[in-house]
Amino acid sequence: MKLTGKTIAILVAEGVEDLEYYVPLMRLQEEGATVLSAGLDLKPVRGKNGLVITPDTLIESLDAARLSALVIPGGWAPDKLRRYPLVTNLVRQMDEARKPIGIICHGGLVAISAGIVKGHRATGSLGIKDDLVNAGATWVDEPAFQDGNQVWGRVVADIPAFCRALVAAIGA
Repeated sequence: MKLTGKTIAILVAEGVEDLEYYVPLMRLQEEGATVLSAGLDLKPVRGKNGLVITPDTLIESLDAARLSALVIPGGWAPDKLRRYPLVTNLVRQMDEARKPIGIICHGGLVAISAGIVKGHRATGSLGIKDDLVNAGATWVDEPAFQDGNQVWGRVVADIPAFCRALVAAIGA
């Protein structure tokens, strides 16, 4: 198991894209990682498609120094999460430490607000293409790829490619 001994946090909030949360969660667990679902509070959240997720921990209790990687799924949750300095600070700390950050679909909104996309190749939903470009990223229309420590995935249909790139980056 490639990720045994690694601790990875996945950020969740109301409206998270269910598949972009659950599939990477299970894939990372399959590789032996300890995966924490981290929320703004510990109340269950409903995903965009109705599945319920109960956070394991608070985002404010996460310590970038103790995490191996971070995952930011899409859906409507990123637009909520990006408004909290504790979220953008964590993302920035992970990026400064050059630890893998998985960003898929609308998850790029959090990366934009954290100020980590400038000078990087990025992808996501076409709905945030202009936002990424305006934040200084170079838009790439590919299913998934790694640019430095950032692992980008485009949309739900690209989850398998995103998971392969994510596992490879965290296991490196």
